[in-house]
Amino acid sequence: MSARLEPVLSRFSVRLFVVFLALAVWAFWPSYFSRLFEQPNFWFHAHGIALSLWLVMLVMQARLIRTHRRIWHRRLGTLSYVVAPAVVVFTTIFVHQRIGARIADPTQLPPGALGSLALMLGSLAAFAVCFGCAIWFRRNREVHARWMVCTLFPLVTPVSDRLIATYSPSVIGLLPQTGGGQSLPIVGFLAADLILVALSIWDWRVNRRRDVFPVALGVLLVYHVCTLTLHRVPLWSAFCTWFVELPLP
Repeated sequence: MSARLEPVLSRFSVRLFVVFLALAVWAFWPSYFSRLFEQPNFWFHAHGIALSLWLVMLVMQARLIRTHRRIWHRRLGTLSYVVAPAVVVFTTIFVHQRIGARIADPTQLPPGALGSLALMLGSLAAFAVCFGCAIWFRRNREVHARWMVCTLFPLVTPVSDRLIATYSPSVIGLLPQTGGGQSLPIVGFLAADLILVALSIWDWRVNRRRDVFPVALGVLLVYHVCTLTLHRVPLWSAFCTWFVELPLP
């Protein structure tokens, strides 16, 4: 990692990850952390534990780089090969259970369900792309570090949605309405996109790099547009019906 990168990006990453972890605990405290023994089944815990481990790992890994403990960073990094796939698998099952429990007829999914599936499955796809790129470029420290930072941005909306709905519900009425019922995530989308725009500008001005953050922004924009529009696409409706009818645990 270059001398220019480490003082700025690593310091920013530690702070960003710590703040986001704190916000995530705050957002999910009423529905999960304060009700650990009231969850419907094992998969709610599997989903929560996997995501919590990922956020904690991001904080620890950024801190290890910040304090120049690269050996421990590499050792802890091997756990990402387990935790990241667990996030994808457990969250997929969690989404399947949540949506399936609310739908009487999977062949007649309402726009709200189609929009919710686009939001949740899209976030997993964007997360998987960012993590996959981080692993692909694991031998290039600067590119790897940037892609690991980007794994955070697909996870913004679950946190922002719950914080707004719980503590500032009046904001919801100010947001544009969408046919898929996904107006609230617009706040999280905007926050993630603005941070990535700022990182893209900084990286170009300071390091003359545009190989990660602008690409990650493009990935997120595809995810965001899909969330707001896929409920109108017949092929997506057919896919969601297939997904909901899968015999998952």
